[in-house]
Amino acid sequence: MLSVPRAGDPLRLLYVGLQYDYGQQERGLSYEYVNFLGTLRQMTGMRADFFALDVVMREAGREEMNKRLVRRVEELTPDLCFFVLFTDEIDRRTIAGISERGDVVTLNWFGDDHWRFPSFSRFYAGAFHWVATTDSGAVEKYRALGCRNIVKTQWGFSPGMCARADVRQDFDVTFIGQVHSRRRRSVGILTRNGIDIRCWGRGWEAGRLSQEEMVAMYSRSKINLNFTESSVVFAWKPVAKVLLNRRADDSLVANTPARMWGHMRALFGARDPQIKARNFEIPGSGGFLLTGHADNLDEYFVPGKEIVVFDNVDDLMEKARFYLAHDGEREAIREAGYRRAHRDHTYEQRFRSIFNAIGLHA
Repeated sequence: MLSVPRAGDPLRLLYVGLQYDYGQQERGLSYEYVNFLGTLRQMTGMRADFFALDVVMREAGREEMNKRLVRRVEELTPDLCFFVLFTDEIDRRTIAGISERGDVVTLNWFGDDHWRFPSFSRFYAGAFHWVATTDSGAVEKYRALGCRNIVKTQWGFSPGMCARADVRQDFDVTFIGQVHSRRRRSVGILTRNGIDIRCWGRGWEAGRLSQEEMVAMYSRSKINLNFTESSVVFAWKPVAKVLLNRRADDSLVANTPARMWGHMRALFGARDPQIKARNFEIPGSGGFLLTGHADNLDEYFVPGKEIVVFDNVDDLMEKARFYLAHDGEREAIREAGYRRAHRDHTYEQRFRSIFNAIGLHA
């Protein structure tokens, strides 16, 4: 029988995920390490320990990493094992064994189900007591697999990482994110039509910004642009992923036929626009957000009052011109978005909502 913390006791949590971005130290700390684990460690009523699956796997190999995870669970006996899986570094049987102990609740945060459900999530979901998904359309898919304990959640932001700065807005339009899909084409259309837009991130000529530079840019920009489509570029890397899986230690393993088929569906199937972390980080940092449509975005912000949403590149261009020319309207939306983000969309609020849903209260 699963245990429940007694009133007054801290919630004991073991967070299992990547320490480094894509498991590569040279890329810096992972988003989830900074924002998820960082938030969990600061929450009152919480004792959060960490198992860095990428670091242990590089040091000891996949098999030994799985054994060490089991031993760590036995030593800590946490109330909750909070997983954020990368690929198949952790064996499904390892997770199932932890779930079957009877004294530990297991949950995984599936953050890319809009496109990753057929190639990954559906193979792992059944090993956990609970699944958390950011995709409203995935709820029924999980139920079809036989999963009943599903939490619909969403990305958010960490106030400690995102601070509004009282600085001069010396950039008209900016975008921070990777180059893929139609992003470069859309940016080119804006530029050719006289809109001054600057871009940073992997693949852009200006390169990447640090976390501090990125947050400062949200305040320095009159308009912060966000694209919500996932990558749909047909190139050698996506095709290679059909055949091979790259793990966090850079080792390659052949996909099973079932996973190959899942990757094929992800590569060639339609991908719905999805909410990104930027949808919350930009307003939470005091920036004005101009974003593409995304799955149930209007459940989190009021379009036209707290953020602005564009339909296509022509609509994007029209709205960028309008809000660059109307400071009062732009500032009113920027302030309303800031208030809404801090009221409803911090990661602490997300996690407390998840814990309440699964019956564990910090």
